[in-house]
Amino acid sequence: MREPDDVADGVRVVAGARRITVLSGAGVSTDSGIPDFRGPNGLWTRDPTAERMSSYKDYRDDPAVRRRSWQSRLAHPAWTASPNAAHEALVSLERAGRLVALVTQNIDGLHQRAGSTSVLELHGTMHETVCLTCADRRPMRAALDRVAAGEDDPPCLVCGGILKSATISFGQPLDTDVLMAARDAALSCDLMLAVGSSLSVQPAAGLVGLAAQAGATVVICNASETPYDGVASVVLRGPLSEVLPALVS
Repeated sequence: MREPDDVADGVRVVAGARRITVLSGAGVSTDSGIPDFRGPNGLWTRDPTAERMSSYKDYRDDPAVRRRSWQSRLAHPAWTASPNAAHEALVSLERAGRLVALVTQNIDGLHQRAGSTSVLELHGTMHETVCLTCADRRPMRAALDRVAAGEDDPPCLVCGGILKSATISFGQPLDTDVLMAARDAALSCDLMLAVGSSLSVQPAAGLVGLAAQAGATVVICNASETPYDGVASVVLRGPLSEVLPALVS
């Protein structure tokens, strides 16, 4: 097991980088009140059955899963959450002209609300719905208003098909254009900064290995160990709302 490095080690590495690609995960948003999935207090840690809501097949085939998903969306803490210091620290990297891209596994939109513009949403967004039949896309709020009014599984208003959040579930392919842009960002950076991700979900996690193979330095900031700690020059633990501002200061 690798011992975490000192923040000062990370500061030196980040200060020397000029082309930084960030890969962010759910841990970035935990200090905004949005629980992660696999952490000690994660959503799936506390309730393993909740993972079914992230399965495309289960969602498509089981009306009970869809009904539970709509109630979960209605009460999701992201609707009232605000960006935290970790999000703001990544904005400062972009404004300094040192960011190649911010590749995120998050669906909450907090990076954009903080002011980041170079965001690649690998796993889509919870702020829109998509019909599984006709692909019609609309703001999520319109569907949530229907749920709040009593519809437990609101169908598509165009064709009557199944509505889903415009996120990538397990069993769904990633958007090819977004994935290719993320791969380009991994290959063109001199520093891959992976923050708040367990790095256990592919192909997102593989971007870290891809960057390392291309010669980039890797810094990992996460509350627990990841499968890629061994390729990192620096590994840091601790709350990201404290660690990230220190790294980019």
